Amino acid sequence: MQWTNVSEQNVYRNRWFRVNLADVELPDGSHLDHYVIRLRPVAAATVVNASDEVLLLWRHRFITDSWGWELAAGVVEDGEDIVAAAAREMEEETGWRPGPLRPLLTVEPANGLTDARHHLYWAEEGQYTGPPQDAFESSRREWIPLKLIPDMIARGEVPAANMAAALLMLHHVRLG
Repeated sequence: MQWTNVSEQNVYRNRWFRVNLADVELPDGSHLDHYVIRLRPVAAATVVNASDEVLLLWRHRFITDSWGWELAAGVVEDGEDIVAAAAREMEEETGWRPGPLRPLLTVEPANGLTDARHHLYWAEEGQYTGPPQDAFESSRREWIPLKLIPDMIARGEVPAANMAAALLMLHHVRLG
């Protein structure tokens, strides 16, 4: 039972995203209008230190009016390598330059509405380069024991689904 995107027409665009109206054909041959948000890829990264602590940002998201722990993340610029974007975002938002990044997972956080793909990475080492360039992105940056992550997610302290998935995967990879 596959839906078919017959055509799309742009209704709004800016440098961050496009909103399109799609003519979708359903398996029974009927059609419906469906809005689609087209986004550039997102890259995110963190470091786990020798003490099995993960570097996270505590930040407020005004859209949902929620606070939570996140990995440093941002959009991949046109022509930019995804891994390079993840490293750039981490250094800009935390002041830490990650060592070699390893893939954690790629997720589609809302694939019923958007084509957003989030690529999440981690490193086993990092180098502090100074205060974050984009300090406005978070209220604080902290090293959190990885063993605490599942309980933090259960308490709602990591509200973003992509971040929760990445941290649970990192917990599994690093601690088993």
